[in-house]
Amino acid sequence: MLIRELDIPDDIIRFYEDSGIKELYPPQAEAVDKGLLERKNLLAAIPTASGKTLLAELAMLKAIRNGGKALYIVPLRALASEKFDRFRELAPFGIKVGISTGDFDSRDEWLGANDIIVATSEKTDSLLRNGTSWMEEVNTIVVDEVHLLDSKNRGPTLEVTMTKLMRLNPESQIIALSATVGNAREMADWLDAELVLSEWRPTDLHEGIFFGEAINFLGNQKKIERRDKDNATNLVLDTLIEGGQCLVFESSRRNCAGFAKSASNKVVKLLDRDVRGKLVQMADGVESTGETDTAKVLANCIRKGVAFHHAGLNSSHRKIVEDGFRQNLIKVISSTPTLAAGLNLPARRVIIRNYRRFDSNFGMQPIPVLEYKQMAGRAGRPHLDPYGESVLLAKEYAEFEQLLENYVEADPEDIWSKLGTENALRTHVLSTIVNGFASDRAELMEFMGATFFAFQQDTWSLEDVIDDCIGFLADNAMIVKDETPESISLSSTQLGKLVSMLYIDPMSGAKIVDGLKKAINITDLTLLHLICSTPDMRQLYMRSSDYIMINDFVMSHSDDFIEIPSQFKQTDYEWFLGEVKTAMLLDEWISEIPADDITQHFNVGEGDIHALADTAEWLMHATTKLAELIGVKYSSYARGLEKRIHYGASPELMELVGIRGVGRVRARKLYKAGFVSLAELKKADYSILSKLVGPNVAANILSNIGVRVKKQVDKSTPINSNTLDTLLDKDQKTFSDFQ
Repeated sequence: MLIRELDIPDDIIRFYEDSGIKELYPPQAEAVDKGLLERKNLLAAIPTASGKTLLAELAMLKAIRNGGKALYIVPLRALASEKFDRFRELAPFGIKVGISTGDFDSRDEWLGANDIIVATSEKTDSLLRNGTSWMEEVNTIVVDEVHLLDSKNRGPTLEVTMTKLMRLNPESQIIALSATVGNAREMADWLDAELVLSEWRPTDLHEGIFFGEAINFLGNQKKIERRDKDNATNLVLDTLIEGGQCLVFESSRRNCAGFAKSASNKVVKLLDRDVRGKLVQMADGVESTGETDTAKVLANCIRKGVAFHHAGLNSSHRKIVEDGFRQNLIKVISSTPTLAAGLNLPARRVIIRNYRRFDSNFGMQPIPVLEYKQMAGRAGRPHLDPYGESVLLAKEYAEFEQLLENYVEADPEDIWSKLGTENALRTHVLSTIVNGFASDRAELMEFMGATFFAFQQDTWSLEDVIDDCIGFLADNAMIVKDETPESISLSSTQLGKLVSMLYIDPMSGAKIVDGLKKAINITDLTLLHLICSTPDMRQLYMRSSDYIMINDFVMSHSDDFIEIPSQFKQTDYEWFLGEVKTAMLLDEWISEIPADDITQHFNVGEGDIHALADTAEWLMHATTKLAELIGVKYSSYARGLEKRIHYGASPELMELVGIRGVGRVRARKLYKAGFVSLAELKKADYSILSKLVGPNVAANILSNIGVRVKKQVDKSTPINSNTLDTLLDKDQKTFSDFQ
């Protein structure tokens, strides 16, 4: 089927033809035949790189030209940014695109001016909770990676959000995009959608197992020359010599970095001078945007054409790695499976070096087939590679047979709703009542009857869990439960509304309120531990060596804790120590302890520090709002702590760190040099600032606080758009000054 044959405007047809898309892939053509452009609901369960995004674009563009508005839901912030950048290419057609991923208690009404809004499932849920008016105008809803309904963490929110959207906008077209799953027909039936189920790929995928000096594919073998004692390294070198790139999936962060370091010493010998020069610049960028030893290790690997990628890296480092791989400068990425969860980074060969993953309850466990298929699906760059290869590694013949049967020849598992627990349902029961989707128990059961859980297992199996949730919410004054012989009416209180809008677990809300009421002596540690005691905060793992050290810390800071459980209640006390350890990390963060020291003290990555700080800032914001509502005196203290968590700095630096371009490290340098306030900084001599923070940074800082700067430009230094305004007086912005 040709693009020009589609029922879409001519200018959009030309756009796709000019970008090289003249003919639809078979699954795309099937989707059109099944009503994609006629506003029929559709579930496309097709492999990676088979053109799912184009399906969404075609449906959204046609709807927008007819006066509609589209919502594109993704599971990850990084994926939201990727899709946002892609859809902005549609700007020449007058298409306005917005993105929203944070600030969970914001309505973001400004987004309503856009034609396409990209948001995570959590942000979409929060927009619904906050009563964002433009949500009712959405008539095309795209749900990317919908198989994540199966995720214990993200699945319940995605499921309830989809259910609410279908209830709020019953005439909307639903486009659900998924990897191939075992029960795609069941998912399509739940959505009342047409199903496109296909294994077709634009680039052939060969799945194999390395064993006995060769990759064993179904029906043939490929001999791999031994250049190193490590089999995975041999597979990498073979790929690079043939002109491809590699993704290597590892089971842990430590293994990721370890493989990258060892493989880089071999890979560097295959790089030409031009590539090495560009990699040096990239590595310098990593070192300049990181405070830890991990940044140095990553930079050293990048100089040799290899990188590692995991959640412990900060976001700027992950982006540098991703961009370097897309530019074919970085030849190999060693990654944890997080990279397989949606980011578009295909490679000639995918090597799954370890198919087992650590589980805190069961030890090392084999990964699901669906996860393997997601990793394998990254193999083969469309229009660049003649084929893609995914390779598992086996040490013995018995393991080879097992991998062949359990992965290469296996079908992915069925998707099962994870909504049926009190932990998963509690927050969604509250929001459903707050938003008016249900005003009594019968309506609540009716709403839950529209979920995927009820479609799979019947609504009655949720009754006991829902009643437990209602009981908890009523006991904690978040809803009013009024029983009559005819019905059980349910209405939200001010506390319930606030907890729902703040987008925190009602259990977190209850713990924070209870703690604020009981608190006598408030310190930084008091409030930090309070938010770390909530289910919304991910606890740090307790190592055996931590127990004595943290217990001693508790004893020496006993007055800082609202409540300390009895040591005789071993499980409760051990959990408490984990909360304290997490609070200790945050305390070091706001005390300006260097990030490198924090990573070593707590055995975490720089990315983990920022992730914990983001969550802590959100929970401290919630604490501020809850303190205001219940009328306790700690709201201003919590508000100040919220700001300190955001910047990772002490109170005296708050004025300085609020200036764009001044982080906590530069702020401390300025403060020590006597520039203790904005007023002092405005009087600063440019030459003195240059010595403290560097000439370009000094110019940017002064410009950002409204100070005109004149300085001699070093013509050997490239001038970018961020520094143009700072190098000239505001009334002399002429490009000739730079010639």
